[in-house]
Amino acid sequence: MEGKDEDVRLGANRYRERQPIGTTAQSQDVKDYQEPPPAPLFEPGELSSWSFYRAGIAEFVATFLFLYITVLTVMGVARSPSKCSSVGIQGIAWAFGGMIFALVYCTAGISGGHINPAVTFGLFLARKLSLTRAVFYIIMQCLGAICGAGVVKGFQKTQYERLGGGANTISKGYTKGDGLGAEIVGTFVLVYTVFSATDAKRNARDSHVPILAPLPIGFAVFLVHLATIPITGTGINPARSLGAALIFNKDQAWDDHWVFWVGPFIGAALAALYHQMVIRAVPFKSK
Repeated sequence: MEGKDEDVRLGANRYRERQPIGTTAQSQDVKDYQEPPPAPLFEPGELSSWSFYRAGIAEFVATFLFLYITVLTVMGVARSPSKCSSVGIQGIAWAFGGMIFALVYCTAGISGGHINPAVTFGLFLARKLSLTRAVFYIIMQCLGAICGAGVVKGFQKTQYERLGGGANTISKGYTKGDGLGAEIVGTFVLVYTVFSATDAKRNARDSHVPILAPLPIGFAVFLVHLATIPITGTGINPARSLGAALIFNKDQAWDDHWVFWVGPFIGAALAALYHQMVIRAVPFKSK
């Protein structure tokens, strides 16, 4: 019996909790985690690496597919005489959120799955990638968005121009300030979710976090669209707004276009600041 009791005692203590529960979890350091060094501002060596260009191509293709599916969805709702006979605002939100979920899942291992200049800008401010890579990503994202919207227009030019081409505009009854505020807060929600879902410390602590990361990011996009489609049509992605506006190319698409660049970049900057200064407290950590 003494031998059996010893086996039970050892068995009960052999597998300890990987992470304490409650406030203790917040005070204990993860032993296998080290704060990654900040990315250099310029990294000339990237320009001679195939992985650098492969990542840019992945961003191009992902943004191309993103615009193609989402613009067609927006046009389908706009074409319908009754919202009840189409997917409606909820369907548009699901199209945007679902595509981000799928595309982030597919490209995260290659480029990080940004698919959005605002996300790239926020990660750059947090020193997660170099300026060289950030600029390259933004250029490829914008080109992909333009091509995606262009293909939709090539398929159905008349309907594209008649239905607005998915271009972002501030809705009647709302001011430019309203639209700017909606874009700032909406992008803050998205980029804050990106930081939290891809946090390296959480990845080291919980092995399931990298696998599930695309889910909260896509869900955040879905929720933001539900809230802000009635105000701005929901930009929170300057490449998406630029691609639709450039291919549609009507005055109403350009009148308030600056809102869909300034708002997302401010929101991304605020999210990066909040995550680094408050959530992670990076500047206050002891060396």
